[in-house]
Amino acid sequence: MKLQLALDLVNIPEAIELIKEVQDHIDVVEIGTPVINAEGHKAVKEVKEAFPNLTVLADVKIMDAAGYEVMKASEAGADIVTILGAAEDESIKGAVAEAKKQGKQILADLIAVKDIKSRAKELDELGVDYICVHTGYDLQAVGQDSLEDLRAIKSVVENAKTAIAGGIKLKTLPEVINAQPDLVIVGGGITSKDNKKAAASEIQNLIKKAVTI
Repeated sequence: MKLQLALDLVNIPEAIELIKEVQDHIDVVEIGTPVINAEGHKAVKEVKEAFPNLTVLADVKIMDAAGYEVMKASEAGADIVTILGAAEDESIKGAVAEAKKQGKQILADLIAVKDIKSRAKELDELGVDYICVHTGYDLQAVGQDSLEDLRAIKSVVENAKTAIAGGIKLKTLPEVINAQPDLVIVGGGITSKDNKKAAASEIQNLIKKAVTI
């Protein structure tokens, strides 16, 4: 079980300063969609150059032209690239093929997918590396989370690793850990804290403790 830090509401200098603070307590750093929309792949490139030993995820949420999009994110230094689970199967296949060619990985994001279980099974068969259940900001605002979705996909996924994102905080982390995802994605649960290093360390320690039990 690994910890991914999601950076959504920062510019490049702020991202680098924040990562410096928490780098010893995270496994993956996500350059979020809002950052990429504002800064382009320059954000991915500069973060990877600053932190070559961290796994960098580019949350580009590919929907089309998947092989090309994966190639460009890979060239910028991304180790993992995201595609929307709602994308066409041909797009998923194109992303997976290009990622294999580049030595990278694909995370399929199930945000807004209605039949989570069926699509997760299909994505698993299409060869993605991670399948992520994701409650977006707008649904978090009305009290939804991804735990039931995580349990649902874990019952059908055989090859891919599973991930969970969306509003995860220290108080909800034990229940998330009990569901045993491979990747726990935390944004505001770390970035909104005054002492970000302490927050990341506490979350990392809970994950490590669960893994060793």
